[in-house]
Amino acid sequence: MDTEVNPENPVSGASVPKRPAPRLPGREPELSRLTRLFPVALGGTAASAVLAGEFGMGKSATLRAAAALAADSGFTAAIATGSRLESHLPGGVARQLAEALQDITADPASPRPRLPHAAEQCGPAGESEALERFFHLVREAAERGPLFLGIDNVHLADAWSMRCLAYIRHRVLDLPVLIVLTALIGHPPHREVALLEMAGCTPATITLNGLGDAAAAEILGLAPGELASTCREATGGNPYLLHALRPRLLPGADPHALGSSLIGQVLHTRMHEFPNAPAILHAAAIAGEDASFDLLAQLAGIDELDALPAIDTMVRLHVLDNSSRPTLSYSFVRNSVLKDMPQTTRAVNHARAAKLLAETGAPIERVAAHLLEATAIRIPWGVDILRQSARTALFAGDAELASRHLRRALDERLSSGRRVAVLLQLAHAEFQVDPPAAAVRVREAVDNIGRRETAAFIANAMLLSLCGGQDARLAISAAGQIAARLDAGGPDAVGPLLSMTYLAEAGSRLGPPPEFRDFEEQWAPLTDPAARRSRSALLALDTVRSGESAQDAIAHFADALAGDDDGDLFEQHYFFTLATAVLADEPAHVDRLCRILDVEREPWDVHVPQGALPTLARGIALQAGGDLQRASVHFESLLRRFDERGATTTCPVGVLCAAKLVECWVDLGRFEAATSLLDRMDFVAGQGLFTHTYLLYARGRLRVATGYTRFGFEDLLSCGRRLAHHGMRFPGFVPWRAHAARAALALGQGEDAARLAEEDLSAATRWGAARPLGTALTTLGLVREDDEAERSLAKAITALSASPARLQLATALTELGSLQSRHGQSEKAIETLRQAVELSEHCGARPLARRAAEELRSSRRALTPAKDNEHGLTRQESRIAVMAAQGLTNREIATALHLTRRTVELHLSGAYRKLGIPGRAELGGALAKSHRGG
Repeated sequence: MDTEVNPENPVSGASVPKRPAPRLPGREPELSRLTRLFPVALGGTAASAVLAGEFGMGKSATLRAAAALAADSGFTAAIATGSRLESHLPGGVARQLAEALQDITADPASPRPRLPHAAEQCGPAGESEALERFFHLVREAAERGPLFLGIDNVHLADAWSMRCLAYIRHRVLDLPVLIVLTALIGHPPHREVALLEMAGCTPATITLNGLGDAAAAEILGLAPGELASTCREATGGNPYLLHALRPRLLPGADPHALGSSLIGQVLHTRMHEFPNAPAILHAAAIAGEDASFDLLAQLAGIDELDALPAIDTMVRLHVLDNSSRPTLSYSFVRNSVLKDMPQTTRAVNHARAAKLLAETGAPIERVAAHLLEATAIRIPWGVDILRQSARTALFAGDAELASRHLRRALDERLSSGRRVAVLLQLAHAEFQVDPPAAAVRVREAVDNIGRRETAAFIANAMLLSLCGGQDARLAISAAGQIAARLDAGGPDAVGPLLSMTYLAEAGSRLGPPPEFRDFEEQWAPLTDPAARRSRSALLALDTVRSGESAQDAIAHFADALAGDDDGDLFEQHYFFTLATAVLADEPAHVDRLCRILDVEREPWDVHVPQGALPTLARGIALQAGGDLQRASVHFESLLRRFDERGATTTCPVGVLCAAKLVECWVDLGRFEAATSLLDRMDFVAGQGLFTHTYLLYARGRLRVATGYTRFGFEDLLSCGRRLAHHGMRFPGFVPWRAHAARAALALGQGEDAARLAEEDLSAATRWGAARPLGTALTTLGLVREDDEAERSLAKAITALSASPARLQLATALTELGSLQSRHGQSEKAIETLRQAVELSEHCGARPLARRAAEELRSSRRALTPAKDNEHGLTRQESRIAVMAAQGLTNREIATALHLTRRTVELHLSGAYRKLGIPGRAELGGALAKSHRGG
C-alpha cells in the first residue's frame, strides 16, 4: 500500500509511493545521470551512486526525486536518513532500512521477523548473525523485484549502520539493486568505514554545484536578468539559501546586503560538531574580505595550531573559500551569521578587527570599514583613519561613504578644533549630495570654534583641499564665516585667511577677480610675519595681473617666499600657476619655491600626488631655460601619477601639467604624442577655469605647427580673450600674441599680424622682463620690413642673451639669420644661423633646428660663385645683375626678389667691382663677355 510522504520531511524508513517526481529547477543533468543507472540495475546487476554537495545544495531533494523516478521505472524504493541527533545510537539507519524492507517483503498473515540490532552483538558470532539477517532482508526484497536503496546524509549514520552497508556491498553484485547515498562534501570520514566501502560497487560520483541564473530566477520567482544573477552570486546558487533569500528580497534591496538570522543560527549549530569551528565562523563573518589566517585566529581567541584544523575542515565543507583569504563563501551566509550575532558582540569584534588591521598596516579604508561597524564603541585613535578614508572615498566619487565615515568620527569625544575640522570635511562631502545640509554643517562648525589659530588653519586647509567650481564656492563661504567669527582678533589674526580666501575667489570666478585695493583696505598695518608675507603674495599677484612691473612682482614674490613655515599660499592652484610663470627665469627663487613646496605631508588637495608641485615647478623652470628634454621627463613622470588618480583632466594642477607637456612636445617635434594627449582633455568642462586657458594656448600652438593654421589661430585668439576676461595683462603667462601673429602672417593677414606684434611689444615693454620683451621684438621683426626688421631682431637677441630663455634666443637667431640671408648678407647669415643651429639642437627643439639648418645651407650656397661666370659673382649678385641689365629698376628688382632696395644696391656694387665696370650702362656687355669667357 502506497503511503503519503512529506517531500520536505520524509518519514524515516518509509517506502516511497508511486507518484510524479517533484520538479527540481536546474537539477535535470544530475537526475539524468542517475536514471542512466536504472537499466543496469533492472538488468540484474547492482549499481551505485554518491550525491555529494555542500549544506543546502539539495542532496535530499535530488535523492527523493530520483526515488520517485525509480518507482515509475519499476523499482521498489526504501530510504533511510542519517541524523546528527541519532548518530550516536547504534543501528539507527540500518533499522530504518530494515523496517522499509520488511514492508516490502512481509506476508500480512505471517509474524514480522525480528530486526537486526547492534545490541545483539555478543561476540563475533552474534555480530555475524545480525549482519547476515540484514543482508537476508535486502536479498529477499531484491528477489521480489528491482530495489532502490537510498541513504540520505550517510555521513551522519552511526558506525553499526555503516558496517551493515559495507557488509552487503559485495553480496548484492548479482542482484537488481541500485544504492544511492548522499553525503556532505568535505565531511570528515568515519573512523571505521569509508564512503566507498558503503557504496557497493564502484559508484558514480555526482557533485551538486550551485544552480545557474535561470534556475535561481525560477526559485526566486523572478524573470531572468541582472537581479536574479546578483541573487545567485550572493548565495552561490545554493537552493536552500535562495529559498531563504526570497522573502527578504524587497524592492530596491541589495542581495549582497541581505541575510537571515535563522540561517546564521543553523550554520552555527552545525559547526558545533567540529572543534573551534563556531569561533572561526564568527571571526570570518566579522573579518569579511579582510580575513587572513592570523586575523581569524586572533579574533576567534584560539591558538593558531588549533585554528588551522578548524579552518581546514570549513574549507573542505565549502563554508570558507579555499584561498589565502579564507572568507565565507557567500555574502548571504556572512550577513546571516552577523544577523545572528548580538549587536554589542558585533561592535566589539569589529573594533578588535580594526585595531588588529591597523597594527598590521592594512589599508586605511579597510580599517575604516570596521570602525563604521563598531558603533557605540569609543575608539579615539580611529578618528584620523576615518577622516583619511573619507578623503579617499570622496576622491573616488563616493560622497555618501565619505559622509558615513565622518559622521562616525563625530561620535567620538573630540576637541573643539578637531570637531570643527571634521564638520567642515563633512560639509564638503555632504555638499556633493545635499547642499543645504552642508550649509548647516558649516554653521555648526563656526559655532564650535574654540581657538582662533586652529580655526584659521582649518579654514585654510579647506580652501586648499578643493579644486574649484562649486566646491570652491563652499570653501569660500565657510572661510568667510570663520573669518567673520575671528575678526575681533584684528587683521593679524585673519590676514592669511583673508589672503587665501581672496586667491580662491580670484581662481574660481568666471570673470575678473575681486578688486585687490578694496580688499587690502580691510587690513590696516600688519605686524605678524605670516600676515605680512600673505600681503606680499597678494601684492605680487596684483602686480602680475596688472602687467605693470616685473621687478616689483619679483620683489613681492621674494618677500612672500622669505618665511620658513608658510608655503600654503604657493600650493593654491591659481597662485602657483602665476608664480611659476613669473619666477621661471629666477633660478634662486625657483629653488626656494621648490624647497617650500617639498613638504613631507600629503598635499591638501587629494587629487595632487605628493611632491607634484615641486616637480611641476622644476619642470616649468627647465622648460623656460630651454632644457626641453629634462622638462618633458618631469612633466611625463608627473602626468603618469595624475593618470593613476584619474585626475589629469579635472585637477587644475593636472591640467596645467598636461598643457605644459603639450607645449614642450610641440617644441620637441613630438606632434603625435601631443595630439594624443590633447584628445584626452575636456575643453568643455574647463570653460572658465584659469589653467584651461593654458591648455587652449597649447592646442593653438600644436595646430599651427601641424598645418591647421586657421584653427590654431582661433585657439590663440580665444586664449587671449579669456585672459582679458580674467583681467590678466601679464604678457609672460602665455605668449599667445607672438604665435597668433605668426599664424596671421601664414594666413596672409598682415595687418592683424602687425597689430598683434605692436600690442605684444607694448605689453612687454611695460612689464620690463627680458623674455617677454625679446619674444615681442622677435615677432616685430617678422612683420616689419627693411632695416627696421633687422634692428628689431638684433634688439631681441640682445634682450634674450641676458636671460635664461635659450629657446627664444635660438628662435630670434634663426629669424635674423633668415632675414640676413634673404637680404644677401650671406656672411652674416652663416654666422647667425650657425649659432641658431647649435642652440636649438642643445634645447632639443628639432623643428627649429631643422629650419635653421636649412637656412644655413641656403646661405652657404648663396656664397658659392655661380658656375657660368669667371668673375666670381655669387648667385644672388649674378641674378640681380642680369635683372638690372634687362632694364629693371632697383625698386622693381627688390619687389620681385622680396629684398630691400639697399640690399639690391649692395649686390650691384659688388657685381660692378668684380666685373671691373663703373656702372649699370656697361653691365650688359660685361655680363655677355663673362659668359663667353666662361
